[in-house]
Formats: sequence, C-alpha cells, structure tokens
Amino acid sequence: MSKSERSVFLSIIIPAYNEEFRLPPSLAKVVTFLQQQGYTSEVIVVENGSTDRTAQVVAEFAAAMPDDGPVAVTLMHSTPGKGAAVKAGMLAAQGEYRFICDADLAMPIDEIAKFLPPALSRSSFDIAIASREIAGAVRYNEPTYRHIMGRVFNWLVRVLAVSGIQDTQCGFKMFTRETALAVFPAQRIDGWGFDVEVLYIARQRGMRLVEVPINWYYQPDSRVRPIHDTINMVRELLKIRRNGRRGLYSLPTPQPTADELPAL
Repeated sequence: MSKSERSVFLSIIIPAYNEEFRLPPSLAKVVTFLQQQGYTSEVIVVENGSTDRTAQVVAEFAAAMPDDGPVAVTLMHSTPGKGAAVKAGMLAAQGEYRFICDADLAMPIDEIAKFLPPALSRSSFDIAIASREIAGAVRYNEPTYRHIMGRVFNWLVRVLAVSGIQDTQCGFKMFTRETALAVFPAQRIDGWGFDVEVLYIARQRGMRLVEVPINWYYQPDSRVRPIHDTINMVRELLKIRRNGRRGLYSLPTPQPTADELPAL
C-alpha cells in the first residue's frame, strides 16, 4: 500500500536543525510509543538547513523501519527556519490529527494521549496547545530567567496578537486535518514567531483554541538563543500585527492540491 493510500490517524511533525545527536534517541522513544498504540501513524522529520548529519541519521532510522508496520518514518527537507519546516511537514502529512513535536522531547511523548480521544474530543477544539502555565501543568528544572523571559513575551503576545492564551511558544501543538489545511497555507513567517502567527490566523477565522496542561522538562542544550531569538520573535510579533491590520490573513486561503504539497 502506498503512502497516499494509507489511512493515517496521527502525524507527528518534528522540525530538525542540527539534531544528529538528539534525534536518534528521540525517534526511538516516539516510534516505540506509537507502536504500542491502536492506530496508524507517521513521523515526518523536516530537516531545515542543517550542517551536520541530521539528514543521514534520519534516513538510516527510516530505512530500518518495516514497510508494512503501523508507523512510518519519513525524512523531508525545507528551506531554513522552524516555521518553514513545520509548514512543510503539516501540509505533507496525511493524518487526521497532526502534531508538532520538538526534537528534544521536553514534553514526554506519552503526554500526546492528552491531545487525542478520549481525553480530548475532536468536537472540542481545532488547535490544542501544550501549556506549561495553566492549572495542572508542571515545569521541571527551568532556570528562573528563562521563565521570566517567557512570561514577558507571552504578555506581549496577549496584548498584540492572541489574547487569552497563556503559553503560545511551547513546541508541542495538535491540529486537526481540516485546521492544518486551512491555516498553514496562510502562514508567512519562517522563523520562531510562526507559532503566534498560526494561532493569530486561526483566531481570526473563528477556530477553537484550547490549552492542555503538560509535564515539561527544561533541556539545557535547547536550540533557543534567549536574547537573539527573543529579539527576533518580538520583531516577528510586530510583523504579524502589521499583516493583520493590512488584512493579509483575512484573504481566502485556497486548499492545496496534491501537486502543490511539498514533495517528500
């Protein structure tokens, strides 16, 4: 059965930039978890401009997977930027549910059950956001300065773009198939600020955003550069605000055809 003919319940999209060391153990944990579930799934790793062996280690991992198993692992490439990688993966995915997953697995992969039926019904959300801030969430080992920086940025997000959401930047989010195909073609930002942009677009279109409390573990080798990336994200936040005022996100978004989807 070809991938296009394969019914997929869950797609996990992992953006990857210079992740040759963290990806193999993370992929092993993700695949082991998925193999124990009662649904079909796929893992799409989107390499976006790496200078190390990220692509090779993913290709080797994928080659070792059985062709007829319940889990498929695919490598694809995108232009540089986490936002570009997530957009490419979301539009290439086949799943009825599509989940962004950071390569560091700061959220343990078994927490994904909180985003799927029966824990979360499909009728209750369009985008489910992993939250480190709402009641029931637990953060482990995060330095105080990182938490403070995150709260200041979230305050700016709530004032300028997406009100009412306590944690827009956690790298774990679930989209329904219909939402992904409606929102991601309108995405314009390729960098870290894509999270806010996607939520802004969804909110403009009346989609339901819910936050799901998770257990989250700070990773000391995070790819986030606190000062540099925060400055860039603020610039992108202002760009989202300008785009919204210009009506760029209000335009009808054509559904991508098979020929327009990113090639795997």
